[in-house]
Amino acid sequence: MADAAPKAKEQKYIHMWGVKQNNLKNIEVEIPLGSFTVVCGPSGSGKSSLAFETLYAEGQRRYIESL
Repeated sequence: MADAAPKAKEQKYIHMWGVKQNNLKNIEVEIPLGSFTVVCGPSGSGKSSLAFETLYAEGQRRYIESL
C-alpha cells in the first residue's frame, strides 16, 4: 500500500476589507499568518496607517476581548 501524499498545510490569513483610515480608501487585504510580510509604497500611500492604526489597533482590540 503506497503512502498517502502529505496534506498541504492550510494557509490562514488576516482578512481586512473596507479599511478607511487616513489615506486608505476602502481597501481589501489578505495577509498570511506565520509569514514575514512587507508593506511598501510611496510616501503618503498609507503604509503606516495600515500597519499601525489598523492592524495594531485590531490586535489590541482582540487581545482585550480575550481577557
